[in-house]
Amino acid sequence: MYNEALNIEHALAAAVEALTKYADDYEIVIVDDASTDDSPALVARAAAENPRIKMIRHAKNRKLGGTLRTGFAAATKDVVLYMDADLPFDPDVLGRALRAMHVTGADLIAGYRLDRTMEGWRRAIYSYFYNGLIGMLFGWPHRDINFSFKLMKREVLEAIELRSEGSLIDAELIVKAKNRGFAIQQIGLDYFPRIRGTSHLSSPSVIFKILAELVRLYPEMRARNPQTPAPPAPRPMKDLKEA
Repeated sequence: MYNEALNIEHALAAAVEALTKYADDYEIVIVDDASTDDSPALVARAAAENPRIKMIRHAKNRKLGGTLRTGFAAATKDVVLYMDADLPFDPDVLGRALRAMHVTGADLIAGYRLDRTMEGWRRAIYSYFYNGLIGMLFGWPHRDINFSFKLMKREVLEAIELRSEGSLIDAELIVKAKNRGFAIQQIGLDYFPRIRGTSHLSSPSVIFKILAELVRLYPEMRARNPQTPAPPAPRPMKDLKEA
């Protein structure tokens, strides 16, 4: 969350509604990336009314990657979903994504926008070339690598180290999870472009940071280190004698 006073209360209400519907136990972790508007006060008020909501505040702005890393580190449940505070999708799709994870056996469900034309031709072109670049470099058909719907099992986050501070974080997450041998599925979602507030994710500085971090982290993201099965637990002495 960064300066989302116009969106955050509605986003929280929609998230609580979906989580109450699809989860017996849940938490909502909001990472405030040094907002300068009233959004932290609005979240604090919501957290006072619902103890399942908690807020972590950055003293200085750390951009998307730093914010997500803080949120992932604070998450405690078995399944983790991340989304932006401006509600780019209906949180109710959580039910369909959980079902897809169950049916396919996937460890991570990555959403992609069914229709991107509403956000303007410039961002659509950026996305097209960026998805192609990531696919060319790392060999996986990424339909919408930077879309903020990633539903994953906790062990995915425990198995990889994320280092990006900027918007490369989505690609780093997907690529490193794939290289560790986790199963990834993609599902198409209805996309709701922002109608309140200001997006900070497609400026030239953001794009430059993505490319700079891609150069820096490329060798690490290329490394393949599949998970090794855990050795079988030693059998009790009694069982060994009886065998």
